[in-house]
Amino acid sequence: MPEPVRVTDQASVLLAPNPGPMTLDGTRSYVLAAPGARTRVVVDPGPDDVAHLSALADGPRVELVLVTHRHADHTAGAARFAELTGAPVRAADPVHCHPAAAGPSGGRTAEPLRGGEILHAAGLRIEVVATPGHTADSLSFRLPDDGPRGSVLTGDTILGRGTTVISAPDGSLSDYLTSLDVLEAFGAAVVLPAHGPHLGDLSAVVRAYREHRLGRLAEVRTALAAAGRAAGPVTDRLVEQVTAVVYGTVEPGVLPAARQSVRAQLRYLAERA
Repeated sequence: MPEPVRVTDQASVLLAPNPGPMTLDGTRSYVLAAPGARTRVVVDPGPDDVAHLSALADGPRVELVLVTHRHADHTAGAARFAELTGAPVRAADPVHCHPAAAGPSGGRTAEPLRGGEILHAAGLRIEVVATPGHTADSLSFRLPDDGPRGSVLTGDTILGRGTTVISAPDGSLSDYLTSLDVLEAFGAAVVLPAHGPHLGDLSAVVRAYREHRLGRLAEVRTALAAAGRAAGPVTDRLVEQVTAVVYGTVEPGVLPAARQSVRAQLRYLAERA
């Protein structure tokens, strides 16, 4: 059975067996604990894969399960994992919260997470950071005591390689750019993304992400001008036209994500027209 691989003083990672165009090498489930702690925290149990969930559950007791956002590659295994471990699952969206244990008449849903909340579990201090944009419910988790610079679990807001999609129907480019500002304030923390390898300097990665996103916005404006269009109502036809110009060379498997990002960019421009 595979075991989590340590990547920082307080975090280990277990890669789920779900590689693909949108998940890169697979979803990274994180196991968090202070050195010497007798319990653990798991972030993003991942897909409903029995072998993966069993490997995550193996070892010291799981005290708490956290979810970065609603997408199935992060949440589909959460209910089963709660049954395996008896640990509560907490997320921003109540739909993805699961109680620690249900009584004869069922249990109440675990309390949703709130931005600014500070959690204490497995000997850790975990700061809940609201980082909407990729989805409306996207969270990051900061471990301020993880090594000299701390670390931040960024979910899909920051990836280990490439850039993230502004996901339909609730993704927002305006929110995303604000979330980048929030993350940049954490300085040179280690980036622990949900997909792709960990990175060494959060603030530098954020600056590169912002530059890329603003560059794409400029390309969308140019495509609109070339089509004789001004920023305004966002139609399916307009999305297809702009996607063909801005993302015309991407692989077919990521075209749906490109369309979602174009729609979000067009909405962003329309809101500011």
